[in-house]
Amino acid sequence: MEKRSEAAAFLGGRLRLRQMPRGHRAGTDAVLLAAATPAQTRGLILDIGAGTGAVGLAAALRAPAATLGLVEIDPESCALARENIATNALAARIRVHEADLLSIAARRAGGLENESAEVLLTNPPYLTPGRARVSPDPRRALAHVSADGLEPWLRACLALLRPGGLFVMIHRADALADCLASVGTRLGALALLPVLPREGEAATRILLRGLKGSKAPLSLLPPLVLHEADGAFTPRAAALNRGEGELF
Repeated sequence: MEKRSEAAAFLGGRLRLRQMPRGHRAGTDAVLLAAATPAQTRGLILDIGAGTGAVGLAAALRAPAATLGLVEIDPESCALARENIATNALAARIRVHEADLLSIAARRAGGLENESAEVLLTNPPYLTPGRARVSPDPRRALAHVSADGLEPWLRACLALLRPGGLFVMIHRADALADCLASVGTRLGALALLPVLPREGEAATRILLRGLKGSKAPLSLLPPLVLHEADGAFTPRAAALNRGEGELF
């Protein structure tokens, strides 16, 4: 197993996370996705493609009455997620499911039940082979690249979400058309939040929230701007990085 990095502080020091020195490393995307968790959530929250647990652990702090499931295929990331859970004294509320999301049998063997989640958060692989440069690092490639595309990932995610449950995804802004096509009619009451690096710049990320089985129309929300002209976080982005405020 690779040597781990030193524990880094997230959410203003409320969360301590160790990550692999190479491969995918959690950052702003994880903070934003976790910030979409309703604080009043009860029942099960699933973090799909959990890596070392940044989104799920942050969501656990936001929703203290919920239980969490972290779903991840990479064994070393799962091991480190378990360490992070223990470090943050959250073992009573969080379980790691080592499983291939796209395999029904693997999901079942990993302890995942269909229509069990109240809230589902996912940061899916952003890239498709042949349409983007793939990292030579195998762990980073595993986290960032899906040979199957987005639709099978979303179909598997939504199988785990109860009817009426809340789905939230973060993705590249230029993948918006693919995101909406993959969601199809499975979700309603969609809310689309563009994320801008700075005021006046094009969005680089989108957050898409919806309710399984709803027929309500889509809403386009005012964008979240991350940085001031001098590079400092905007007040709203700074608050979210401290684990404060609501994203939606």
